[in-house]
Amino acid sequence: MDVSLTLIVVMAVLFACGVYAMLERSLTRVLIGFLLLGNATNLLLLIVMGVPGNAPFFGTEGGMSDPLPQALTLTAIVITFAVSAFLLALIYRSWQLGQADTVEDDAADIALRERTDADEDVLEDDADLEEEATTDFVGVQTAPITVLHMRDHPSIHDDAPFDAADARPAERPEDGERRPERAQRDEGDRT
Repeated sequence: MDVSLTLIVVMAVLFACGVYAMLERSLTRVLIGFLLLGNATNLLLLIVMGVPGNAPFFGTEGGMSDPLPQALTLTAIVITFAVSAFLLALIYRSWQLGQADTVEDDAADIALRERTDADEDVLEDDADLEEEATTDFVGVQTAPITVLHMRDHPSIHDDAPFDAADARPAERPEDGERRPERAQRDEGDRT
C-alpha cells in the first residue's frame, strides 16, 4: 500500500485545526471546526482505501477498489451535512435571541468553577450517604404507559370495529373429512 505522506500531513493538520476551532466559545468557530473534522475524516477514509482500482462491479477484470471506505465516506458526508445544518440552526437562533453567537457562562458554571477541594470532599461524603434510593419514584405507584378507554375519559370515542367471538363452539370434522364450506370453496377452485 503506497500512501502519500502529503495526504497524511494534510489530514493531521485538518484534525488539529478542527479540534482547536471546536474548543472556542463562538458557535461559528465550532461549526468551522466541525467542518474541518468532517473533511479530515473523509481524507482519512480516502487514505485507508489504498491504491485506487477499478469500480467494484461483478465481472470486472484486474484489481478492484475496496467499496467499504467509499460507503463510509458517503456516510460521513451525510452525517457532516446533518450536524452542520443543526449547528447553523443553533447559530441562527442564538443570533436571534442575543445578537451574538458566543456561549456565555451561566450561574451554575461560575459556581462549579469556584468550588474548592473541600467542597468536593463534602459532596463526595454526601453522595456516600444516599446510596439507598436509586430512583425518584420510591413508594410511588407508577405505570410507564396508561391506556385510556372510552369509560376513562368522555372525549374518547372507542367505536372501532372489532371481531366478535363466535357464540357456538366450532364443530371439528373427523380426520380425513373436510368442512362443508371449505369443500364448496375447493370445488369452485377446480371449475
